[in-house]
Amino acid sequence: MTRGVDADFLALPLDACADAGLGRAGELGATHADVRVVSLATSYQRLRNGALEGSVLDDDRGLSVRVVVDGCWGFAASDVVSPDNARLLAERAVLLARASAPLATHRVELADEPTYVGSWVSPYVVDPFAVPESERVALVADRQRRLQDNGTVSTVMSSLHAVKERTFYADLAGTRVSQQRVRIELETTAVAVDSTTGAFETMTTQGPPSARGWEYVTGDCVDVGGARRWDWDAEAERIPDLLAEKLRAPSVEPGRYDLVIDPANLYLTIHESVGHATELDRALGYEANYAGTSFATPDLLGTLAYGSPLMHVTGDRVTEHGLSTVGWDDEGVAAQSWDLVRDGVLVGHQLDRSMAAEFGYPRSNGCAYSDMATHTAIQRMPNVSLAPDPDGPDLDALVAGVEDGILVQGNKSWSIDMQRFNFQFTGQQFHRIKNGRLAGQVKDVAYQSTTTDFWGSLVALGGPQTYLLGGALNCGKGQPAQTAPVSHGAPAAVFENVNVLNASQEGDA
Repeated sequence: MTRGVDADFLALPLDACADAGLGRAGELGATHADVRVVSLATSYQRLRNGALEGSVLDDDRGLSVRVVVDGCWGFAASDVVSPDNARLLAERAVLLARASAPLATHRVELADEPTYVGSWVSPYVVDPFAVPESERVALVADRQRRLQDNGTVSTVMSSLHAVKERTFYADLAGTRVSQQRVRIELETTAVAVDSTTGAFETMTTQGPPSARGWEYVTGDCVDVGGARRWDWDAEAERIPDLLAEKLRAPSVEPGRYDLVIDPANLYLTIHESVGHATELDRALGYEANYAGTSFATPDLLGTLAYGSPLMHVTGDRVTEHGLSTVGWDDEGVAAQSWDLVRDGVLVGHQLDRSMAAEFGYPRSNGCAYSDMATHTAIQRMPNVSLAPDPDGPDLDALVAGVEDGILVQGNKSWSIDMQRFNFQFTGQQFHRIKNGRLAGQVKDVAYQSTTTDFWGSLVALGGPQTYLLGGALNCGKGQPAQTAPVSHGAPAAVFENVNVLNASQEGDA
């Protein structure tokens, strides 16, 4: 269905605020100015054993003005959306820019971008905020109760998270655009306890968050590329038996194994070892005091062997139902797609307009984002995805090609150093592979490597039928801290001779 931006948001004095803020900024000498209005609705419910434990409904709305004056940034924001306030914020932003000038180490310049006028709405069918809370809670509670019906599962915990983000952007160059996007996540964790020993194990559903509406939670949607319809009921039917097997499973023997990694696990490894590593501000040291740096520095473009020649990773803000997909970023740059790693070699970074200009790129690739009106836009991660083999096999065929290995499914804990180089990841399910066949679950598995060694060990990619768009709603960055939603597509893939630790033994050491 074709949908427009909600009428109540468009009824705000958007153009009047833009005219007032931009006009005043221009009068005061700004070479660039932009005005943003943001409305962010968030709904969150937490359930335990079929009962609602907590519910939050938040609606954050505000206005910001950002300027460049004398080569310096200035920014001011408020929760009052009015033309008079836009004018006042423009004056404050200009004052801040001029106050910053004596401390500036370089002049801010912005890469050119065409001007745009229009609107964009993410594709969804049912607005989750139009569904009564009682209906949402009832659906999740019913699924929890069914998980417990067979007696294996002792405790079930679920969280349901929905966001509707509406934005308006205008700048001195003439761009004026409005956008609306919806995203949703349902996560359920089941717990089983051994009545004899008191030992327990957990298993969490693997359905990823998605830029869809309520239809994703009900399952009333269709596959679109890697954005799949998730069969919540079928997964719930499997979990009790899988969890009972996991409770009895032997602890893994440490050593080197070939790993078949499912996309529900691999997306997080992509996020941490490729997504963050190719943020240009991080690679330049701009995030060093908070989030660290990156080994993937600009001087290595075109030469750094990031992984095997099978590795092709793109950044994009256009994938349908991607969590980072937009019409334009928060600097008015049109959404696009580009290569980060091609044929195993580092070839690109993530940019905003100021970094693009500083390092001689013809334009930004549209990676500016601010999570609310009172935060200034910074470079944030786009959708970062590993391409499948167009003619690649399915998961069963990948497993059949492994003599001695482990199938890794779902994500759990992770750890990576401040340069995004040394890492360790765990998962939800681990199945031993012997002579090309699954040979029962093991537990306490953690795989450990460096980024380049791990991606260099990539020896096989699954086909499009294995491809899944995973991701997270809460990628953190910046000071003050901001969160951003981001998707990562990946096929199932095989990595050879990877170091596997026994997490339980390591914890006891």
